[in-house]
Amino acid sequence: MASAEQTPAEYVTHHLQHLTYAGDKQFISLTAWHLDTLFFATILGLVFLTIFRIAAVKATSGVPGKLQNFVESIIEFVDNSVKDGFHGPRGFIAPLALTIFVWVFLWNCMDLLPVDLVPMIWAQVYGAMGHDPHHAYIRVVPSADMSATFALSLSVFILIFVYSFKGKGAGGFAKEFLTHPFGAKMLPANVLLNTVEYLARPLSLALRLFGNLYAGELIFILIALLPWWAQVIPGMGWMIFHILVVTLQAFIFMTLTIVYLSMAYEHH
Repeated sequence: MASAEQTPAEYVTHHLQHLTYAGDKQFISLTAWHLDTLFFATILGLVFLTIFRIAAVKATSGVPGKLQNFVESIIEFVDNSVKDGFHGPRGFIAPLALTIFVWVFLWNCMDLLPVDLVPMIWAQVYGAMGHDPHHAYIRVVPSADMSATFALSLSVFILIFVYSFKGKGAGGFAKEFLTHPFGAKMLPANVLLNTVEYLARPLSLALRLFGNLYAGELIFILIALLPWWAQVIPGMGWMIFHILVVTLQAFIFMTLTIVYLSMAYEHH
């Protein structure tokens, strides 16, 4: 809930500030490391690996436990998505799709935490360290940070080229890039069109995920500005709806990754 010492604008601005480190170049925001995004993304990645590792170690061919059932259902769901969308060797694509789906889902789930919970805890810790708690900035949703979504989409972008060369070879990739879709006589148009198409893929992946989660985070912050008795209905309603957004955005990112890699691997 907004503090009485802050105006609504100051409250919103405070919640949208990252915990950053820029060395000696604090005035150049583009060089700043978003430490909160790096921290929570790493922790959530370790949570994902730990849960799946425990399920793998305790897996049994007999009656499975709840954790094994849960993990196996996710793996089966992702594996079926890969089978439907990628028609080449799936030894790397399936684990990649699983990692993207679960990791992005965990990123998105952080948006369901109470808006002031982590910032209040961090303000206490920051103050105990001898700093001004009013300048204790932190954001907990990695997917609401464009730097995180672009980093993930750029990883997919690199893999698109890897699978293009793997599936078509250097000559096949060059031929497709230079002659598709209008033929060799329209080479400049082909290059322009294909360049735009390749650049649009990481942009669409990153901006779609970022835009949806940033908007969701902002709406939760605006709801928190309301009096406590007026937060219940809109807060619960938006949370229920946002659970669908959280899951859907992770699924879309995974599915588009599979589709893009499949298009890169196949001959046209």
